[in-house]
Amino acid sequence: MKWGICGAGNICSDFCSALQLLNHDDHQITAVAARDINRAQKFAEKFKIPKAFGCYDDLAREPTVDIVYIGVIHTEHGHLSIMMLNNGKHVLCEKPATLNLKELEKVLKVAKDKQLFFMEALWSRFFPAYEKVRNALDSKSLGEVRYVQAEFCQPIIHRERVFKRELGGGGLLDIGIYVIQWALLAFKEKPDNIFTVGHLHETGVDQSATIIFKYKGGQMANLTYNTEIQSECTASICGTKGRIQLPFPFWAPTKVTINDEEMEFPLSSGEFKFNFPNSAGLSYQAECVRKCIEKGHLECPLFPHSESIAIMTIMDEVRQQLGVIYDVDNMES
Repeated sequence: MKWGICGAGNICSDFCSALQLLNHDDHQITAVAARDINRAQKFAEKFKIPKAFGCYDDLAREPTVDIVYIGVIHTEHGHLSIMMLNNGKHVLCEKPATLNLKELEKVLKVAKDKQLFFMEALWSRFFPAYEKVRNALDSKSLGEVRYVQAEFCQPIIHRERVFKRELGGGGLLDIGIYVIQWALLAFKEKPDNIFTVGHLHETGVDQSATIIFKYKGGQMANLTYNTEIQSECTASICGTKGRIQLPFPFWAPTKVTINDEEMEFPLSSGEFKFNFPNSAGLSYQAECVRKCIEKGHLECPLFPHSESIAIMTIMDEVRQQLGVIYDVDNMES
């Protein structure tokens, strides 16, 4: 499968480094695009990519590309996904897939109309530790799940893409999405009630929040994210017969403890250094995407479109409760 890389920043670098850990015959990077041609060329030189472009349109039209990985700022995700799909490219787009549900629905409609694969790159779901979590939940080895906890607190508010509202900033879309997906994995459905308390940055984006999910049966989730401080960044699922614990970093774990049994899944290492914790695990996601496309799937069973819709619906509600508004929220459908 021939990859095109949309962006030349840290996450795109980690994604390309992770691809190097896979079979070269299965994964080849044939082109990269960035708004700055010099950045694209340096990126191409680092990863030995044949073609570098200074605009995304050229990448969309590049005939040697089968699928595009989009790893640019949040505000670009929606329209770039549509651009690539309209040019016949499958798309793996970094989370959040878009800024709100209306935007996401537009992207998914184009993907369906074009009969092309699209997936939001929520890489957590593809780690072996998460597979063990799913198996434990499906086998009911925890009994009835009653309580879920997750916290993701890291001091990232100083980064421009995080504190600027016009760049789709804020903690929710950047790191809060991970605590939300964890609760949805455990409960398999959206909550009946959502209660959010938080603090806004002076720019109007969310700096921190605690989100409570409540279900009719009394099940609850306690989810916290904070862009100003560092916490243990762990997650757990508690049932009537047992519990699951994920250590730091719970969104990219190499260990999991299920009913007091600890399991470990070491990551591969390669030529390049990574920018983010356990980014070698991006290879799990890429390989799953390849297999899906090879089988003719238009979405991934491990993280289908319905999951992206559920997460985005919740994030829209959380933002509304916090009072965080993006320009796209006021646009006509």
